[in-house]
Amino acid sequence: MNILVTGAAGFIGFHLIKKLLEKNCFIVGIDNINDYYDVDLKNDRIKILIENSSTETFKFIKLDLADREAMSTLFSRYKFDVVINLGAQAGVRYSIENPHAYMDSNMVGFLNVLEGCRQSKVKHLLYASSSSVYGMNVKQPFSTEDRVDYPISLYAATKKSNELMAHTYSHLYNIPTTGLRFFTVYGPYGRPDMAYFSFTKKILSGQQIDVYNNGEMQRDFTYIDDIVEGIIRLIDKTPAPQNSSITTAIAPYQIYNIGNNQPVTLRRFISAIEQACGKKARENLLPMQPGDVPITYADIDELTTDVGFKPSISIEDGIAKFVEWYKQYYSV
Repeated sequence: MNILVTGAAGFIGFHLIKKLLEKNCFIVGIDNINDYYDVDLKNDRIKILIENSSTETFKFIKLDLADREAMSTLFSRYKFDVVINLGAQAGVRYSIENPHAYMDSNMVGFLNVLEGCRQSKVKHLLYASSSSVYGMNVKQPFSTEDRVDYPISLYAATKKSNELMAHTYSHLYNIPTTGLRFFTVYGPYGRPDMAYFSFTKKILSGQQIDVYNNGEMQRDFTYIDDIVEGIIRLIDKTPAPQNSSITTAIAPYQIYNIGNNQPVTLRRFISAIEQACGKKARENLLPMQPGDVPITYADIDELTTDVGFKPSISIEDGIAKFVEWYKQYYSV
């Protein structure tokens, strides 16, 4: 089986490929390795993947999703069976500061992926969506049956747009597509722009941390190993054409939440980091930021029913694993 993973130097892409290398498949990983966060960390991820693979199992190509010609050539050359699109411009807050980056990567880039899948007759496209599509929805937990028509960040709007684009290609060209709404992923080799990363760094160095909304926000923190397990279980779960009471459009299209199904307050989250670091945090209390939501909470019943997904890592255990990695990686 030939598998394309976009965003190979990213947090989830790295861990997914590392796990896929245990399977009987050939993986092509692509990434533009932009400088949104530490390029050295991205390069180290790729270095680990190369060291743990052979030319028969893995190839990395530095490539931008928005490069239409290069993407077309890639699909023509490798004839992928499965595509897992994890490449995107990440970050809710950054989308407010730099909106054009999100259009290039998340919209133009995803269109190039869809076109590649269409031209190459890919058997299954799995792609990263986000819990941010739920915005400030009142109903909890968030279900894939809920309306997601009210994004509060451009990042969320691009992810919702990806779902609509995927449905269109599923309907028009019979491409099986599966959208993955990830819920606050964390763990070793994670993203430095995420709160758990910056909190750990500042607590260990004695710096003050910014705590928004008095630490009362809740997030469905999901450990990276659980996320990867969910993705791998879905690779062979090709969606059948879906009928709906709302529309006569029929498409092999599915969306799942991949979360922990257990929201954790920011206050408990900070306590877990303090415990793992062996130090108390110095806090700077601030109001909620634009684009932030008060709670994320994943309804994962459908994923559990369809592929037996069951997250297994608690926030305390997951944070302990992250802090252990952080200390070793940064020689703290």
